[in-house]
Amino acid sequence: MRSRILGSATPAIRRLRPDSFQTAPWICKACQAQRIRSRHYSVPSFPDQKPFYITTPIFYVNAAPHVGHLYTMVLTDIIKRWRVLKGEKALLCTGTDEHGLKVQRAAAKAGIEPKLFCDKGAAIFKQLAQKALITNDHFVRTTDREHKDAVEYAWFLLKEKGYIYTEKHEGWYSVTDEAFYPQSAVQPYLDPPTGRKIMTSIETGSEVEWASEKNYHFRLSAFRNRILDFYKQNPEWIAPEHRMKEVVQAVESGLEDLSISRPSDRLTWGIRVPEDDTQTIYVWLDALMNYATKAGYPWTPGREHAGGWPADCHVIGKDIVRFHCIYWPAFLMALGLPLPRKILTHAHWTLGGAKMSKSTGRVVDPFLALDRFGPDVMRFYLAHDGGIQDDSNYDNIRIITLYNKFLNSSFGNLASRVTRGRKWSVRGAVERIGPWPAEQWQEGPGSRFYNNSLLVAPPKAAASLDAHDPRMAVSHIAELVRAANRFFQMSSPWDKVLPYGPGEPGEEVDKIIYLASEALRMTGILLQPYMPNKAKMLLDQLGVDGSRRTFAYCRPGRDLEYGAPMIDLGVRHEGALFPPLSSEE
Repeated sequence: MRSRILGSATPAIRRLRPDSFQTAPWICKACQAQRIRSRHYSVPSFPDQKPFYITTPIFYVNAAPHVGHLYTMVLTDIIKRWRVLKGEKALLCTGTDEHGLKVQRAAAKAGIEPKLFCDKGAAIFKQLAQKALITNDHFVRTTDREHKDAVEYAWFLLKEKGYIYTEKHEGWYSVTDEAFYPQSAVQPYLDPPTGRKIMTSIETGSEVEWASEKNYHFRLSAFRNRILDFYKQNPEWIAPEHRMKEVVQAVESGLEDLSISRPSDRLTWGIRVPEDDTQTIYVWLDALMNYATKAGYPWTPGREHAGGWPADCHVIGKDIVRFHCIYWPAFLMALGLPLPRKILTHAHWTLGGAKMSKSTGRVVDPFLALDRFGPDVMRFYLAHDGGIQDDSNYDNIRIITLYNKFLNSSFGNLASRVTRGRKWSVRGAVERIGPWPAEQWQEGPGSRFYNNSLLVAPPKAAASLDAHDPRMAVSHIAELVRAANRFFQMSSPWDKVLPYGPGEPGEEVDKIIYLASEALRMTGILLQPYMPNKAKMLLDQLGVDGSRRTFAYCRPGRDLEYGAPMIDLGVRHEGALFPPLSSEE
């Protein structure tokens, strides 16, 4: 009788007291379903189209963020800003993962209550996002009431559909990874500093401990064929390609059912299993639901896509591929929800050749880096040097070199020479040369630069950003700047200015200034996702109207209204786009 009643109405969720994880009684399902339908979510209303929805992983609050977290945020924000630049509605979600043994033990070590510990940790990640100019629309916390409700709702559906059962589980458990590993996935290791013989995960290197307990399991093995079919139908679902192949091979080798709860006497800090206070929901099932939570899950009829679901792109580090590319699809399939459209995985930042790690303290403080170099320069460096395919080594000397040789000497110097030239006028060159038809550039001085750089670089950058590859895109943008510099230097307009006609240096000089200005204008437009402040400054210097800074104007001759600076250009280093670094750097 109970199962028949449960199947007759939309399942719903119990409510918890804010300061407690105790189980509240389940109430009438019809009443609960009505309450779910009346819930209000912080999602914008876009009735005409689904907004582009992109996410970072949610970050553990057990230790301070390092530059690897900043890199993930920046990559995600660049892609989101790119979509806005194209005129699309876009949403970015980031946040913090606040449950699990790692957080529980970190709070105990700090001697404070877990919630207070999480509040402080979440505030730090919020500050990092703000300092790095991240335009997140949501900041989700797994201790949020709405998130807890959504997780419980999902649990109830999974159990009602028969995908959850109880069984004794034994295996090697990693507190660091919050995951069980089979015998084949662990190996003995001698810890050099202590001389201890321990077992570690082959995949992550984290220490594991033997655990034997009764808990709930998810029928992951039942989804092997469905997941493989999905991979086959979507061969580019995971980027880069080699990680897609690794995931396919892992699933082809077989899937074991997944332990999705922990005894609450061992893990007190988490969301309790509905109707079973003795168990706490597995932190990864809890955490992965965050992406749907902030998109408004569970959705009311007609609002399924209002918050952006399915996600257009999850941006994650390569160390959490298994959770996002195997477990998460299976959970979504079981819940009957559409899968995300893309998983962008990136490599790690190393320091002195070793992976950065909060647990070992081998990290770069992102706040100090942002204070030292500024958010625009750090964003540019991370995108320019960061690894999608392979790990990259973080190096302050490299940042300084990139700044001096490219941003200051090449990019900034070109902007200064073009906009501050006393013998020519950017506005005059745009007025006189801008209206020329494209056919005028088929041959003669400047034609090669026009056809091989101005026409080619923006579409190449756009194609790379559409393919979720900010590093390749910024390399195309940087090459446009270098090509413009070469063209400008070789053309030497200062030697060709006519000695008569004030304000009209001659057609040859106007052509050079116009082409260089167009290169700067389009570079400024394309760099807005990377360097928001510096790009704005450049476009202000060029006098580009705010309504003409979208990608639609990123082609030669598209804007003929700019040229009169909106801000004081200054002299020498005053007002320079990229002034020389101070000696303290």
